[in-house]
Amino acid sequence: MINERIDDLMRDGLKLIQNTDIFCFGMDAVLLSTYATAGKKDRVLDMGTGNGIIPVLMQSKNPGSTYSALEIQEGSAQLARRNVELNHLENRISVVKGDIKEASTIFGEASFNVVTSNPPYMNENHDVIREASRCLKSKGKMYMVHRPNRLVDIFDTMRKYHLEPKRMRLVYPYVNKAANMVLIEAVKGGNSQLIVEEPLIVYKTDGIYTDALLKMYE
Repeated sequence: MINERIDDLMRDGLKLIQNTDIFCFGMDAVLLSTYATAGKKDRVLDMGTGNGIIPVLMQSKNPGSTYSALEIQEGSAQLARRNVELNHLENRISVVKGDIKEASTIFGEASFNVVTSNPPYMNENHDVIREASRCLKSKGKMYMVHRPNRLVDIFDTMRKYHLEPKRMRLVYPYVNKAANMVLIEAVKGGNSQLIVEEPLIVYKTDGIYTDALLKMYE
């Protein structure tokens, strides 16, 4: 199709169809797929999946887990389904067209062990966090990537919906630049204790990734 390409994800032979007119994944999605973890029998929900990049990547590092990918845009949902088929993951990932605001109605409350989300940074996160909490079982985990300048609002909303922030890792483009991303893990009904992990620096110099970043891509 017009403006489509197939990218090698450089992980376990996985490939992804991308359409520049709809959505192309960025580093934030790749980092989130690595930061998030799931057990062998865990059910995972990716909210706002786009072309399916997060569950496609995440399943390769989390054997035995199964994934539901929720996407409101018909074109993106169709693309996500094609990516699932391209990688022969029909028994691991199901794509559902629907609104994040209705996730707990679509799937049922307390249906998942893990929820992931890479929401649009300019949008309000209230609905994403509320529905993540409703969809999670007790002690289930939510993973999110966002902008550091929204941390106070994000943590405040998470606590409102009984999601306790447990881990965070700031991502810096260069060692001498301000952080432009943050990876967050929260636990439903978790105790109050936040671990701030070592910073992740993306580039040594222009176009050259740090060893720490390359390890995240492995």
